Amino acid sequence: MPSVDSDQVSLLLERAGKGDRGALDELIPLVYDELRRIASRFVRKERKGQDLQVTALVNEAYIRLIGQRDVTWQNRSHFFGVAANLMRRILVDHARTAKADKRGGGAACVTLNDENVPVHQRSADIVALDEALARLANRDPKLANLVELRYFAGLTTKEAADVLGVSVSTVEREWVAARAWLYRAMTVGEES
Repeated sequence: MPSVDSDQVSLLLERAGKGDRGALDELIPLVYDELRRIASRFVRKERKGQDLQVTALVNEAYIRLIGQRDVTWQNRSHFFGVAANLMRRILVDHARTAKADKRGGGAACVTLNDENVPVHQRSADIVALDEALARLANRDPKLANLVELRYFAGLTTKEAADVLGVSVSTVEREWVAARAWLYRAMTVGEES
């Protein structure tokens, strides 16, 4: 992730968590570019011609982020992980609405590809990905959390290891396992 003053972001998140609305005003310029980067990754993975724009996704996610109650922000990575999760949910809701509107057609597509980690090139429906990720979360919440951090928040292996408090080799091993599980769940319905 680009270098944003982690201590300043963490301090502002702590103040915002205590109800300081001024902290949110200070936070916006510090996190906006990073939220745009995360949103751009999501929108790039969408089907061509989809109508949800990066700015709209960032704005909706930010509104939901600042509306979070009972969240104790741990740090900058936690904030961006939650942001990525919210963006995923926004896109899933958007895809479900589009799918319902078109009676099954026009669903947004994503791939399980990552610029840094090659995987099979097969595209998958974002709703199917969300459902598979929910099943993975029921089975192994740690693996699902890792997918959200790596794939959706765009954290590097090292950043994800720091957030999760594990070694880089553990993240690498679990990332391979999580991708394989999701691939099987989405292509052949296998979840074991």
